[in-house]
Parts: sequence; C-alpha cells; structure tokens
Amino acid sequence: MKTQRQVVSYALQRRRALEALRSPRVDLNAPASCDADPMLVRAALHHGEPMDHPCPVCESPRLSLLRYTFGHQLGQFSGRIRSVEELEEMENRFGEFRVYEVEVCPDCFWNHILTHYLLGDGRRRRPPRHQETVEDIYG
Repeated sequence: MKTQRQVVSYALQRRRALEALRSPRVDLNAPASCDADPMLVRAALHHGEPMDHPCPVCESPRLSLLRYTFGHQLGQFSGRIRSVEELEEMENRFGEFRVYEVEVCPDCFWNHILTHYLLGDGRRRRPPRHQETVEDIYG
C-alpha cells in the first residue's frame, strides 16, 4: 500500500496483555481475559485471513487477521472488513480513511488490535451516495 501513513503499533500493549494473562493470579476463565464479541468471532471465521503464527494464548492455528475500514469519505461503507486487494483499490478512490488490523482467535476468543493507519490519496471527497441495502428493505 503506497499511501500508508500515521502507523500506530499496539505491540507493547499486546505484550503487556499477554504477560497479564500468563500471570498466575489471572483466571483464564474470567470473562475479561479473552472477551471477543461473538460477531467479531463470526467475522474472523468467515472473512478473516489466516495468520502465519498460532494464537498466543491457546496455540490454535486458526488465528485470523481482520482489517476494518473507517472514515467519513466511505459513507455507509465505513466499518466494513476489507482485504488487502480491496484496500489497494480504495487508496486511489478515497482521500483518507483509517484501517484497523485486529487479530482474533475463534477458539479462545483472544482479540487485540495490532496496528492502525491512514490510507488514501489525501484529496477531499464527498461520501458516496447512499445505496439501498438489505437492511433498508427489510429493516
């Protein structure tokens, strides 16, 4: 991705969270230790890209990466999951939007933001016109 800028890494927070989970005082069955939302887990199962390393908590090979996009210029399509190929196309069509990369394990519900960054060519554009979706039709 050519226009990637303002990259923020959450590696230190991730490492701190993992160290806290491995602490003998932490109950791994407590809801706060691995608390992925069920919708996030479903998204990881159906739309996630497999990662090349296992889950840091349960060693499951099903660890997935999701890339969420947010931005005013995306209009109603803000908050959607995108692949790398889609992000490369979007770089030239939108002026600025933020991408959040999240790792999710569907087995133990581990989830953590890895990075976020801005993409886009920097030109201001109006959001696209609202397109009717299934939610609009059926409520």
